[in-house]
Amino acid sequence: MLFGKRAQRDAFERQAERVFPSVFGTALRLTRSREEAEDLAQEAMVRAYEAFDRFDGTNFKAWMLRIVTNLYINKYRQRQRGPQMGSLEEDNILEPMAEAAELPDRQVFDEMVGAEVEEALGKLPEDFRVAVLLSDVEGLAYQEIAEITDVPIGTVRSRIARGRALLRKFLLDYALMEGYVKPGNQE
Repeated sequence: MLFGKRAQRDAFERQAERVFPSVFGTALRLTRSREEAEDLAQEAMVRAYEAFDRFDGTNFKAWMLRIVTNLYINKYRQRQRGPQMGSLEEDNILEPMAEAAELPDRQVFDEMVGAEVEEALGKLPEDFRVAVLLSDVEGLAYQEIAEITDVPIGTVRSRIARGRALLRKFLLDYALMEGYVKPGNQE
């Protein structure tokens, strides 16, 4: 029995190491706080390890992202129901930037999208941001996102479309300034 548990632990560790950059990157983009993202990613890993014997073996990354997203949504709902506490300073704190050596996925992501896009993502309503992140950043299929967020696939499509439309709106001034879009060609 000991050998079976060790083999199971090793199998989990191999898969967890492979997907951890995506898990942490998603947690960071959801929470917009390095400290909260670290806690969320670690809690997701612990939950996944405890439930690994129930993993169906099909898509470990999607399974892990479902755990991290569900944990985040549950914590977000708890915060909405509980007393609102915080400081005025926290409202103006910029998202901490990690060293590339600490977060390899962050370096790749930063090359693909700039701070303006990160800021625009942060402005999206929660449901839209989760759907857009899982689709456009993590590359998950609509069906996987529907399973992760526990909503119908039509709702996923709607949230992604509406989230992308808001992103276009938020990024229009930046696109004009950088020359990506010419004045008068905003459609």
